[in-house]
Amino acid sequence: MLVYVDDCCIISKKNSTVADVLIESLRTGTEEFKLEDEGTMDKFLGVDIKRNENGSVELSQPHLITRFLDLINIEENEHFKDYPAIKSLLYKDTDGPSRKCDWNYRTAVGMLTYLTGSTRPDISMAVHQCARFCNFPRLIHERAIRHIGKYLSGNRKNGIIFTPEYSKGLEVYVDADFAGNWDKADSENIENIMSRTGYVLSYAGCPIHWKSVLQTEVCLSTAESEYCALSQALREVLPTMTFLEEINKFIDIQIPTPQIKCKVYEDNNACITMATSNKFSPRTKHIALKYHHFRLAVQKKQVEILPIDTDEQLADIFTKPVQGDKYIYLRGKLIGW
Repeated sequence: MLVYVDDCCIISKKNSTVADVLIESLRTGTEEFKLEDEGTMDKFLGVDIKRNENGSVELSQPHLITRFLDLINIEENEHFKDYPAIKSLLYKDTDGPSRKCDWNYRTAVGMLTYLTGSTRPDISMAVHQCARFCNFPRLIHERAIRHIGKYLSGNRKNGIIFTPEYSKGLEVYVDADFAGNWDKADSENIENIMSRTGYVLSYAGCPIHWKSVLQTEVCLSTAESEYCALSQALREVLPTMTFLEEINKFIDIQIPTPQIKCKVYEDNNACITMATSNKFSPRTKHIALKYHHFRLAVQKKQVEILPIDTDEQLADIFTKPVQGDKYIYLRGKLIGW
């Protein structure tokens, strides 16, 4: 039974009678809950849920996308965009031209944030870029929001497709873009030399948690930014492992050793060495201790850190404005279309 404020979702593996008994007990118990049975679950928290004949489940939010497009005045006949992010990274542009439209920038970002956190991880990087400039948005930020809208207008009915592969357990793809935000037009802004972390956690081949966010500290090398990204991702992995062990007492699920797939750069052997070794070298001793929290789990073989080819790195879509065939390929692997 999943509860979100006053919305409840009851799932029974055996039959509907079990759920009916639970609902009736809640109604007639000492608490006297007032419940409204809305039947089978085809919607939950604004998300449309569709079960396909091949066993996959599709989650989408076409109504939210339509509301967003109406807010920013995207017409149906406007030219669609093939990718959610513009080619160049955003910066403050304090001296640039002011916005031309009067729609609420924060409201638009709020809608996109809920959308990307629920069913559209493919726009995570583009949305987070725009969210950084809510306090003083300029014309370039407004155009970036409209660019996302033109992308969504061409696939508003699409969402994320879960096709479970029961042989797979918990997998994590993690990547970092080292100092990718630097721009000479805003070179004095410290945020522009922060690296970007991107990762996605999947269970049974289905994405369950993803993130695209700037790192909070300045990294001095590609290997260091990768290591910090790996540490951030594992802060989600370790509690998720505990959660899976807890629900396994009630629901029969497979829990093999999680695989952490770390992108291989030309020097990423250093990142893997830092993650799997107890030694501190002169070049790495400055890294904050908070980033070393997962080493014990690696030593106990609770997690396994593996290299992966750049072209197969799903987290690439969370760290930079990927476009072209590579974006289409990664989106297909991530959300199924």
